[in-house]
Amino acid sequence: MDLSQPNVATPMNDSNTLQSKLLDARAAYALDRNPTVAARRIALEKLEQLLVKNSAEIQAAISADFGNRSAHETQLLEMFPSLSAIRHAKAQVKSWMSPTRRFASLWFMPARTEIRAQPLGVVGIIVPWNYPLMLAVGPLVAALAAGNRALIKMSEFTPRFGELFAKLIAENFAATHIAVINGDAAIAREFSALPFDHLLFTGSTAVGRHVMHAAAENLTPVTLELGGKSPAIIGPEADLAEAAQKIIFGKCLNAGQTCIAPDYVLLPRGTEAEFIEVAKTTVAALYPTLAHNADYTSIINARHVVRLQNYLVDAASKGASITPISPANEQLDVDNQIAQKIAPTIVYGVTENMTVMQEEIFGPILPLVPYDSIDTAIRYVNEHPRPLALYYFGRDSQNIERVLSETVAGGVTINETLLHISQDELPFGGVGPSGMGAYHGKFGFDTFSKLKPVFRQPKLNGLNLLKPPYGKRVEKMLKLLLK
Repeated sequence: MDLSQPNVATPMNDSNTLQSKLLDARAAYALDRNPTVAARRIALEKLEQLLVKNSAEIQAAISADFGNRSAHETQLLEMFPSLSAIRHAKAQVKSWMSPTRRFASLWFMPARTEIRAQPLGVVGIIVPWNYPLMLAVGPLVAALAAGNRALIKMSEFTPRFGELFAKLIAENFAATHIAVINGDAAIAREFSALPFDHLLFTGSTAVGRHVMHAAAENLTPVTLELGGKSPAIIGPEADLAEAAQKIIFGKCLNAGQTCIAPDYVLLPRGTEAEFIEVAKTTVAALYPTLAHNADYTSIINARHVVRLQNYLVDAASKGASITPISPANEQLDVDNQIAQKIAPTIVYGVTENMTVMQEEIFGPILPLVPYDSIDTAIRYVNEHPRPLALYYFGRDSQNIERVLSETVAGGVTINETLLHISQDELPFGGVGPSGMGAYHGKFGFDTFSKLKPVFRQPKLNGLNLLKPPYGKRVEKMLKLLLK
């Protein structure tokens, strides 16, 4: 890999510039099609040091883009998993690259078979705004470990971090190795239409459809990390207070702007009032104030504030009860650019015709859906699109096994929320409307590699016994093969 020459960050890019960047990266790949272990580790080390040395500046840029984003949350939810992924890849990349032996069929012995991982070439990564660091670095780590070059499209909703990340990458990597692209939705459309060797998109299901359509024109393979409505099921045997506390914590992190945040709660009928009371005390303990509390993250922009408020207006107009939780009884104004926050809000008495039950919420709004038995809870999940994440709270092993075996979700955490995404040895990815493909750790390495099967034929082999002219000998051999 060409690591020596830094590149110059380009804040805006037209289609010609994008094509040029891709062609330059392809030309560089052609000169180094299979980087060594050492070269890959150097690239990962550069990325690690980039994050460590510029941590404070990164946190400040992300907070500025949100209006307010807790520096501690950025460290916990973005910096920590990014560094963990890099360090895991550095430690494991040699073993990931090693050819793996496979057993040849008995009839082809003494042949040998193996699988070799080969870099795909140039991959594209489209980054969302909600975790702009982690969701840029995570796929990039997989791409670099697999020996690829990358073009990264940052979100226009996080321009400060996008500009900073482009600058940092430009100072540390050659343009033909990693190039960061900033620009609006039109640039994103151009980007997704490029003939990459693989394209990874993280974002909404609606936009994911357009990305997949654009990629299909070039037969570009895609990994789609989408979203959806991830349920949290409180089992009939669960400690409801403990479950409610954990769900509220998971929902309030990043103000609910997390693709795997619990989107709604399935809980035993009759426990709604208890859940709401626990939610109130939990929010009060976590966030005694909201408007000027640096620990409570703002909604990314006014448009999304209005979107979330419209969900509440729609639900209330159709009969739902709305319980905002503001421990200090603050008024959060949409036009207050300092706050730009929405209080954690419980919605109960919901029905399927409410927007809040049809769209991924992506904010601190939590609907409650009561159920009468674990059977009905499982049925409810299965009657809706398969979620990116599912959470179950309870200690009954039979109920846990039923939920695990009878539902399909991208990932599951038992008796907690979110944590399965932080495990380097587990794949992260959706299913159906919540996504396709997966990455993280070895799974990401495999996603960005061609796993090439290799068959080695020894000089002495039995293939001549099956060649024409066919006769009794071949007939006897076929009887053995087909028996």
